[in-house]
Amino acid sequence: MTQTLFVSDLHLDQKRPHIIAAFCHFLQGIENTDALYILGDLFESWIGDDDPAIGLQPVIESIRQLSLANVPVYFIHGNRDFLIGKTFENLTQCKILQEETVVDLYGTPALVMHGDTLCTDDIAYQKYRARVRNRWVKKAVLMLSVRQRLRIAQRLRDKSIAATQSKQPEIMDVNLHAVRQTMLRYGVKFLIHGHTHRPAIHDFTIDGNACRRIVLGDWYEQGSVLKCTPEAMHLETLCA
Repeated sequence: MTQTLFVSDLHLDQKRPHIIAAFCHFLQGIENTDALYILGDLFESWIGDDDPAIGLQPVIESIRQLSLANVPVYFIHGNRDFLIGKTFENLTQCKILQEETVVDLYGTPALVMHGDTLCTDDIAYQKYRARVRNRWVKKAVLMLSVRQRLRIAQRLRDKSIAATQSKQPEIMDVNLHAVRQTMLRYGVKFLIHGHTHRPAIHDFTIDGNACRRIVLGDWYEQGSVLKCTPEAMHLETLCA
């Protein structure tokens, strides 16, 4: 089957084993696929490749098996799993892409990304993101013990939940000016991203040119996948 698939925001966690099982089942059924792109937040949190990843090993093995079946699997870091590194890449045989990457989608250049950098109205988050993504900060964090990093990750999740509850919904969505500027910078008319958990297909124009932005859904209660073929694209919801 000639198709390319995109998923994002799975937030896989041992506390939701049915979603882990649903994703593994999904992976086992797409062995005749041209490529799978995972656009960030594969896991609810990832504190480093030395994380024992309790309950998540079936996911790692399922991605590896898909890669060994000659289906290229590409990964872009999200805001929850930006510490995924080379060891994970080697274990799964996936390929980690730059956080903003243009891919050839059956002759159409498409920009793929997690999407959090487009939420420029959320100034507090953008400052936090710049701080934790600093390479020296990441290096210092990875020098801590697994137990220490687990405690830090839990505190950050708690703070994130509290902050999200106090923010207006529109602040946490993408800024349309940022979308347009990013697409112009890469010279593309097609953008695929996740992060906002607001699955939709948006058609609009930039300088008179027809453009499209596809937002992937999350996997908290069900699955969400974008299926692209040379002829069409469909944003689908999968039952968990």
